[in-house]
Amino acid sequence: MRGLFQRSESRVRVTFAGQALMKYPVCRAPYDGLVDVIAELRRGDVIFTNLEVPIKTSASGVPTRHTQFFHAGSETTLECLHEMGFNLLSLSNNHAWDLGTAGIVATRDAVDLSGFAYAGTGNNITQASAAGYLETPVKTALIAMAMGKIRDGAAATGTRPGVNEVVLGADLQPNPEDLNRNLAAIRAARVNAEIVIVYLHNHEWGEDMAITKPWAREFARQCIDAGADIFVSHGAPLLHGIELQHNKPILHGLGSLVFHSHTDIGYYVPEVWETAIVHVDLLAGQVRHLEIVPVVINEVGDDPVLQWPTRGRPRLAKDEQAHGILTRMQKKSAELGVNFRIENGRGLLDLG
Repeated sequence: MRGLFQRSESRVRVTFAGQALMKYPVCRAPYDGLVDVIAELRRGDVIFTNLEVPIKTSASGVPTRHTQFFHAGSETTLECLHEMGFNLLSLSNNHAWDLGTAGIVATRDAVDLSGFAYAGTGNNITQASAAGYLETPVKTALIAMAMGKIRDGAAATGTRPGVNEVVLGADLQPNPEDLNRNLAAIRAARVNAEIVIVYLHNHEWGEDMAITKPWAREFARQCIDAGADIFVSHGAPLLHGIELQHNKPILHGLGSLVFHSHTDIGYYVPEVWETAIVHVDLLAGQVRHLEIVPVVINEVGDDPVLQWPTRGRPRLAKDEQAHGILTRMQKKSAELGVNFRIENGRGLLDLG
């Protein structure tokens, strides 16, 4: 089912970045390399990331975490995301509830007031599961969900605001009710939009977060079969490979674009500080081309006096660093049946 829309004959570029765990708006303190990242992001028409922090406003609740893993942004975070070019956000993740249920509602209100299209949380489970729509340049739908590390009280219910949670059972299969609810949302979006994007924030890593699990591959393929044009995932904070289903891309993991973690240096493996921007070009509703742009984020703050605000900031990777990121992602993708080429520090994949 291709929907009711007359497909545009013009080329549309959908740009995907790693998640934005942005506690400190990087645009307020410009640094060497930021302009290049913004220029790369703005090559897209639809520009997507996951907002990995609730937005603290006067209506937010109190923190529900009291460790280094408490994360929250501010309304200046949203201003910075606008400046970077983003116009489509997922709100579904394990940190959405870091300021409680009131924080989920306040974040939705702030994101809506800022003019973003968004999905993944709601005032009830029906709203949280529903697609959000970006109206220009072509009508684009986003269905967003989260799996793993969603704490008690964070998931949306019939009467409670929260996250669109999909529970993974002990049999390593998504809960049928959650699965069917989201597949139905994808089918509905297929009727109403020219491009359909499905997002999963996945914290069901198992013992090795660098391995794309068989159940995750099958889940993504089910979403494509239901009508998604592109499937994208974050959660594990490092790059995974790219897979295709009916010539439609599955981006199994894009790491973090901004990663304002307060963990000790060395807490994460070095690959956590590598990411990519992926441009997906569509023509008449069909994916034609992918371009993978390697990005690095700094584990050590640029300013030792301001370690946290100047840590986890993105820069375009160059030379050997770029080649290393691309070859690692190339190997992971080849294991999933996709062979992209590397030219001039970019990964390229033509699909007709």
